[in-house]
Amino acid sequence: MSRIWGRVAGLFRSKSFIGADKTGNKYFSRMEQIDGLVKEKRWVVFRREEDPTSIPVEWICWLNGQRKRAPTPEEMAELDARRERVKLNVALLKKEEEEKKAKEGTGRKITSIGKVAGPDLTSFVRHFPADSKGDKAEEASKEADQSRAKEQEPEIVTAEPPEPKTTEPSGSGSSFRPGTWQPPS
Repeated sequence: MSRIWGRVAGLFRSKSFIGADKTGNKYFSRMEQIDGLVKEKRWVVFRREEDPTSIPVEWICWLNGQRKRAPTPEEMAELDARRERVKLNVALLKKEEEEKKAKEGTGRKITSIGKVAGPDLTSFVRHFPADSKGDKAEEASKEADQSRAKEQEPEIVTAEPPEPKTTEPSGSGSSFRPGTWQPPS
């Protein structure tokens, strides 16, 4: 019962205002005793609807305890300016890349990043003779497979003479095959 009373009383305890971001979200903290340990509880009060994507990364880190100090307005302004510089540099690099491609005369203009058109295979296909029958192609492929198999198979040369076949089982010869021995009849 004392835990429940402590929680209810904790709601009315003084909460300390830590800061606000540029979208108007407000950040608070208070010290709570949980299981005998004093911990800082941090939370956000959204200005409009609860949209977690509206929270800047620096405030997310503070809320999760990855930062000990809350971000200052100066720090936030500096980081926003840096993000804008990065966006401008990316746009400049894309423009330079498009100009370079136009000079090379590739003819393709990059419209989006992601899926790219496949290669043009018509020039590749022209190198092959057009057969009206599929049998010739199959025969040629079988011959090519056989010639490749012959090239890949090394010849096995053994210096040992072949062992004479006997009716008695032997355990370590080159002709030994497990499960094939039958007793003499």
